[in-house]
Amino acid sequence: MAAIITGGASGLGLATAERLSALGARVTLFDRDKAAGEAAAARINGRYTYLDVCDDESVARGISQAEAAYGTARILVNCAGIAPAANLINPDFVPHNLEPFRKTLEVNIVGTFNVLSKFAARLARIEPVGEERGIIVNTSSGSAYDGLPGHAAYAASKAGVIGMMLPIARELAQYGIRVVTIAPGLFWTAMFAATLPEGVPEALGTQVPFPNRLGRPEEFAMLVESIIANPMLNAATIRLDGAVSLAALDMKDALTDAAGSPLREGPAQSHR
Repeated sequence: MAAIITGGASGLGLATAERLSALGARVTLFDRDKAAGEAAAARINGRYTYLDVCDDESVARGISQAEAAYGTARILVNCAGIAPAANLINPDFVPHNLEPFRKTLEVNIVGTFNVLSKFAARLARIEPVGEERGIIVNTSSGSAYDGLPGHAAYAASKAGVIGMMLPIARELAQYGIRVVTIAPGLFWTAMFAATLPEGVPEALGTQVPFPNRLGRPEEFAMLVESIIANPMLNAATIRLDGAVSLAALDMKDALTDAAGSPLREGPAQSHR
């Protein structure tokens, strides 16, 4: 069975690619990090395609190439995303720059929709396997429920991923295509670490009720495997967060550095 994973060169996407490949799936990775994508594809004996999830032609071409190599994919896992962070009003009372807010919505919501719509259009045309044709797994975040100061764009974009799931799942049900969303909490990935001062990610992990640590990307991948295997999971958002409430975290020292600057912006396109 063929699978496509966006943001597959690192973090949650890479862990998912490794797990699905180990289970026998023929995996195509979509990512903007060419070096990391090629290395990851070689490691899992899969394919890598440089791709911008926001670009119509890029996505259409990438899906066509994946289909030519492995046949029509029945599994899509959307992990591509960005998480720039900035205070609504900076210390000089200057408002948040609109461009990073707009870009975050474009990548995290529009990009997710762009890939899944083109994926579903191809999947709906092929014969089902048993009672279903395939599945789409989208990635939201605990920030959709418990957004932190400085993460208005990220929280809004991830809430949007959850909001569009139900109408999409109901429409695709007639074709035997399921849509499920995972909302991870605090997971150790390069993007998460890059947006916080050194040492803060580990400190935040100690505030997770149980297990008392940051999540591991392979635990996200385990859930993807379970979702694929269970046909009754549809139009659901699953929180994968160790019972943490982001709103209750002690972020006093994490939101800004000593100079009161906004959080550092993370990598251009990967998921936390």
